This record gives sequence, C-alpha cells and structure tokens, in this order.
Amino acid sequence: MISLRNVQKKFGTRPAVENLDLEVSRGEIFGLLGHNGAGKSTAIGMMLGQVWPTAGEIRICSHDVTTHRQHALQKVGAIFESPVFYDYLSGWRNLEILSHYTAPTSKKRIAEVVEWVGLTGREKSKVKTYSHGMRARLALAQALLPQPELLILDEPSDGLDPEGIHEMRQTILRLHKEFSLTILLSSHLLNEVEQLCTRIAVLNQGKKVFDGTIATATKNQNWTRLRTSDFDLATEKLRGANFIRDARDGNLIALNENVGTDEVVRLLVAEKISVFEIAPHQETLEDFYLALMNKN
Repeated sequence: MISLRNVQKKFGTRPAVENLDLEVSRGEIFGLLGHNGAGKSTAIGMMLGQVWPTAGEIRICSHDVTTHRQHALQKVGAIFESPVFYDYLSGWRNLEILSHYTAPTSKKRIAEVVEWVGLTGREKSKVKTYSHGMRARLALAQALLPQPELLILDEPSDGLDPEGIHEMRQTILRLHKEFSLTILLSSHLLNEVEQLCTRIAVLNQGKKVFDGTIATATKNQNWTRLRTSDFDLATEKLRGANFIRDARDGNLIALNENVGTDEVVRLLVAEKISVFEIAPHQETLEDFYLALMNKN
C-alpha cells in the first residue's frame, strides 16, 4: 500500500529526510515514530503529495504520488497535522464542503460516517461548540468520506484526555477489523502504538534507525532488573566476576550465558551489597525507543 524508495527531502541545504526506504503492506497497522523534528511529518506530507520530494520514489496504492497524485490518493483518507474546520458552520456542513476536495459524496455516505464516529445528534451543531474529542471524531469522519482503503493518521489522539485516547484507540481497531483498512499511524503515545501496531519504523534526524515488528523491538534481551544499595559498585563487582556483559539505566543488567540470578545475589551479599530486588525485565516499547534514541 505504501512504498518509499531512497526518498530524500531538503529544505534549502538542511536535510529533513535522508535515504528513506519504507514498506507498509495491505491490511496492517504500521507505526511511524520519532521525536519532534525527526522527519515524520515531512515523510507523511510527501506521501500525501503536499510536500515535494527532493529525490526518490513514493508509491501509494501502487501509483507514483509525484506523477499520478489523483490516482495514488483516490482511496486514501488522512488526518494530517492539525485539522482545520469552519467553526461557524455545523459539523455536517463542514463535511459537505470538505468532501468537494476529494470526490462528490452523497448525504447517505455523510450520515453513515457521522453515525460511525459517534457524532449523531451533534452533526448540525456549530463546530465551535465541539469538545476536543468531538473535533477529533469530526476529523476522522472527514478522513472516512472517500471510503478509503488506506488511512494515514498523524497524531490522531493529540490533546485528548485518557477517555478520548481510549475511544480513539478502539475506533482505530474497529476500522481495521470491520473494514480491513491499512493504517499508517504516527504518534508520540508509545503505549498506544504498542497496543495498536504490529510493525514500526523509527526516524531520528531524518534517518530511519529501526524498522521491524513490535515483538522484535520489545523482546526480552535477557535484561534483569536489579535494585541494590549501590548499583555502580554492584555492576563493578559483577563485571569483575564475568557475570554480566552490560548494564544500563541504573537498574538493569544483562547476564552472561549460564549465569543465574542466585549466583548474582550470593556474590553481592558476600561483597556486603544489599539486594532489594532481582527479577526478569520485560522490555516495553518506551524502553526500546529511549534506548534507541540514546544510541543515535
């Protein structure tokens, strides 16, 4: 559904995206991660034909975006950056106007998406009376108008309260399940990405630094959580005994092969270092992301 080959974008002499290769297969929920300024929005802008690439090939739904933009985006819905609505008009009238930018849309279709996103009963109210969560639902309704096969969602839960974030997550899962949509999701909420996506790519300073499954990113790499009275001294003693190969974050150690936690405890107690906790550590996506950013 999405294919980027050696895509580059420069603003003047500053590279925003460098040599980006990316593949998103039909039917998956794919996460695009990175800090502010990492190149996520620029990459999405190029996918949507709103930013012109300096070099490389971008294909959406098998069509080249730069040469056949209309065909490429015909079955694409998107929430990109901050959706803008006419506050003095109703939600319904906004959808009517926005639908003219893509393709003629029947009243029946507008009613369907209004009901689907949960705005029935408020569709005739002016948008200026909408809560942030209702605006997010209106943005999603607009993205669904063209009956898309691909949804590109840039920070869809931005600014929502915990209840709104939960509702958006459930809505995305329903879209994927009921309509078999392919979804590209960009978000700073790593916990949401971990619950929604099967694969992710991570950008840092315009370069891709990871591309793989959530399972690969969060697999337990034999890290053990260790809480002691003096972690630095404990790791020094453990390295001296060749018990560990690495340590990080002030509470994690990587045991060498065939070394058990019981041996670690015995050694530290013998060195008069108190051990408060020792247990296997399950890596989260946040752990993985922060460690990856610290390396690059």
